[in-house]
Amino acid sequence: MTTKITKLKNNEWYQLKISLNDIKPLIWRRFIVDSQIKLPDLHKVIQTVMGWTNSHLHQFIKDGKFYSEPDEESFVEYIDYRKIKLNQILQKEKQSFIYEYDFGDGWEHKIVLEKIIKGNIYKHPLCIDGQRSCPPEDCGGPYGYQDLLKIISNPNNDEYDEMMEWLGNDFDPEHFDIELINERLKRKNYGLITFD
Repeated sequence: MTTKITKLKNNEWYQLKISLNDIKPLIWRRFIVDSQIKLPDLHKVIQTVMGWTNSHLHQFIKDGKFYSEPDEESFVEYIDYRKIKLNQILQKEKQSFIYEYDFGDGWEHKIVLEKIIKGNIYKHPLCIDGQRSCPPEDCGGPYGYQDLLKIISNPNNDEYDEMMEWLGNDFDPEHFDIELINERLKRKNYGLITFD
């Protein structure tokens, strides 16, 4: 499948805001990436800034088109995203698209291009703001996560001890560590956990 290729501009950085849909209070991050970052690398950055563990499949969706790694077993028509750059998808401030992670749990994120920054200012992606911890992997999507929060907010709940044990007795839904995120973004693969 072919897609319209837009002329790429040099020396631009994008300030993006990513928000996890169907969760209240909102879980979000604001971060800066090179406008020419390839979509597979953007996936790595998103995994790191959000706090996911790269344990599931993912895809980007823009204008009804699906962008992902080649997958012969896919049920939808997709565009091989390995050579597609972010500024081929987004060119203007306020444009947005979707990042979907873990098709079973159905974590859908909205990504908005908030600002185009001119010049060679940054050396690597940078997280500049955000709120709340990423949900634990495999907790059942937005509705399962809401149930999890209800359970762990009440030590008298019959499921509290079991849930806290499953969480490793160490989960704070309000936690957000921007310094740790930025340290990881400096690493190979933008701090992404890989299983190669």
